[in-house]
Amino acid sequence: MKIDDYYEFLQISPNAEPATIQRVYRFLAARLHPDNPETGDTEKFVVLKQAYDVLSDPDRRAEYDAAYNKEAPQKPPLSTTIDFMDSIDGELNRRLAVLALLYIQRRINPYYPEVGLNEIEYRMGFPRDYLHFTMWYLRSKNYVTMADNADFTLTASGVDFVESNRTEIPILNKLLSERAGPSSKGVPEQKALPDPRQPLRVHGGTGVSEGSGADGKDAASKVA
Repeated sequence: MKIDDYYEFLQISPNAEPATIQRVYRFLAARLHPDNPETGDTEKFVVLKQAYDVLSDPDRRAEYDAAYNKEAPQKPPLSTTIDFMDSIDGELNRRLAVLALLYIQRRINPYYPEVGLNEIEYRMGFPRDYLHFTMWYLRSKNYVTMADNADFTLTASGVDFVESNRTEIPILNKLLSERAGPSSKGVPEQKALPDPRQPLRVHGGTGVSEGSGADGKDAASKVA
């Protein structure tokens, strides 16, 4: 039996409080109602009503959570569709994936925006040894912070980068569009900058491309 992901549809955390569910429902109901001439969507409105009826009732929500946690498949690792291992290109992709993961977590669960290193390792699908340089760089740029327990959180600077560069970097837009965020059930062709020591600059265009300078300092795209 297919279990609809109501949390995904509402873009809220599986741990969302009843007040949050009600607030999101009211917002989306006004937007999706068939009487709304600009954004009305009858099919989505029906799903919205179903989601609210289930999640707003404690007993039905508990039954739904039990069924969903049992039947819903885990998200496949990002490494199945994105190259994280190809030298500098892979490094840039790792940075973008971490930023997207943390951005989604902060959006859907603002009261608990932290993501542990174990979860990042699991979602990206490769050993954490490959993340040391990535996380050092993002922390040095003040895009993320790390707590003593190795949980990472996106900063305001990180949010600004993601939102201002989403349309300029196709892979970042892909990660956000596919909601490549942390697993709700817990842990169970992109060109890059030529020199990691140089700031990454995002130009207008279709993606991340490498500069043409002989020493590689004319980077055409960045995470900065």
